[in-house]
This record gives sequence, C-alpha cells and structure tokens, in this order.
Amino acid sequence: MRSSNPVFSRRGFSRDNGYAGFNAAPQAGDAAVGTQGNPYAQPQAGNPYAQNPYAQQDLQYGAPQAPATADRMTMDDVLMRTGTTLGVLIVTAALAWATLPVDDANISRSYGIAIGAGLIGMVLGLVQSFKRKASPALILAYAAFEGVFLGVVSSVVDNRIASGAAMQAVLGTMAVFAAVLVAYKAGWIRVNRRFVGFVMAAALGFIALMAINLLFAVFGGGDGLGFRSGPLGILFGVIGILLGACFLALDFKQVEDGIAYGAPREESWLAAFGLTLTLVWIYMEFLRIIAILNSND
Repeated sequence: MRSSNPVFSRRGFSRDNGYAGFNAAPQAGDAAVGTQGNPYAQPQAGNPYAQNPYAQQDLQYGAPQAPATADRMTMDDVLMRTGTTLGVLIVTAALAWATLPVDDANISRSYGIAIGAGLIGMVLGLVQSFKRKASPALILAYAAFEGVFLGVVSSVVDNRIASGAAMQAVLGTMAVFAAVLVAYKAGWIRVNRRFVGFVMAAALGFIALMAINLLFAVFGGGDGLGFRSGPLGILFGVIGILLGACFLALDFKQVEDGIAYGAPREESWLAAFGLTLTLVWIYMEFLRIIAILNSND
C-alpha cells in the first residue's frame, strides 16, 4: 500500500517497493513465526534487502552471525534528520522575518521575495518527491526556501493582522503533533486500508475545492468562492488541520514500518521531508484561521 504522503508513496515505505506495508500478504517460504508480511524475512525477487550477505560467511565459519544493522534506519536517524530539516526551516524563517520588513514601504518587495522563495521551494519539493533516492542537499534547500516564504507570511499576519499569530500557530501545530503521536501510540488511531482510503479521498476533494477557489479568485477577483475567507474559510481551515493530523498518523505508521522492516538509513531523510511537509501544512492552516478570525474585513 502506498502512503498518502507523496514523499513516501514515491520512494518510501510501501509494499510496492519492498520495504513495508499494511496487511502484506505472506510470502512463499515464510515458515518461521513472525515472518508473514515481512519482506525482509526471506529472499524475494525484486527485494534487494531480503538477501543475507552473511549466509556464505556463516557456513564457512560454522557459527551464525547477525547481519549488520549499521545501514538500517532507526528512530534516532529519523529524529536527527527531522530536527535538522526543521532547524534549517526555522532559522531561514527567522532571518526572513528580521531582514524582510513588511511595512507599507517594503511589503511589495518582501512579498515578491517570499513568493519567489515559495515557488522555488515547491519545485524542489516536487523534484525530491519524484526522485527514487533521498537527496539531503535537496531536502535542506527546500527547507531553506520554504522557511523564507513562511517567515514573510508569518510576519505579515503577525504585524499587520493579529499580533502573536505566529506563536499561536506554532503552539497549535505542536499540540496537534503531540496529540496525534499520543493517540497513535495508544492505539486510538488505527491506520489501516479503510483509514488510508478515507484520508486519500478527503485530501483529493479538499485540494480540488481549493484549486477551484483559487481559479475563481484569479480570474474573477475577490475571494473566489469564499472557501478561504469568512465562516467558510474557518470551516475549511479546521478541515485542513484535521487532514494534516491524519497525514501525521500515516507518516508515523510509515516510519514505524520502515524501521521494523529494515529500510535503508537514507530513507530517514525522506521521513524527515514528509514530516516537515505535513507540519508546514498544519501551521499554514492555523495561521490562516487566526488571520480570518482577526481580520477587520
């Protein structure tokens, strides 16, 4: 099964690429207890990680030896890469906030830089999503440009619409992350095929509505269909946050499966990238809701 996260679905931890998946079918030859659904338990065609490179060595010396695990992804790897990626994003956001003023005389220039950085970040994110391997430089570059965009947008909302909005959005994002993590670890959220199907359908519908609203806003002027302003904007912002929470649960499941089934260490960069994308989504939805609630329009 593929993740809803475009990063994981392209090269991440899914049954299609031989790392892991939900309810994976037992493989032929899985006689040992606990090997059903584990693509690393027995050698399989198309799975380069299923073979045991120490098999001949074991026969030669007559003693069983555990395969090396230094090149396998661990939770520490995921945490370190995620912290690094978020750290780059936060630093560049803070620099953009401090060096790109949003007063009446400079807001146009700052907006222009922010939009350019956002577009570059989007392109870098798409390139990484379609690459077969993680590129740390590409991921960190995405974080840097995305940070510039978020820094200017946050400064505009915080200084011109609602004082303290950025900190409120950060706290809201942290609260959602912590709540989903606790719920996931406690088993209150069950990530199965039905859950994934529901989230995928809801996300596609949400994105389609936002795209239609954007087209109406561009060609018709104003707020388009009103999905991003007023009461409807608040409603869709809440829906966006709930979708982001669902994405977090899917991300946690994919990371857990990747670690359990021995994904390569380089996949921890993809995990960091996917988690960063989801957290940015949630933060932007919080910021949008706060801006709407405090708007004088």
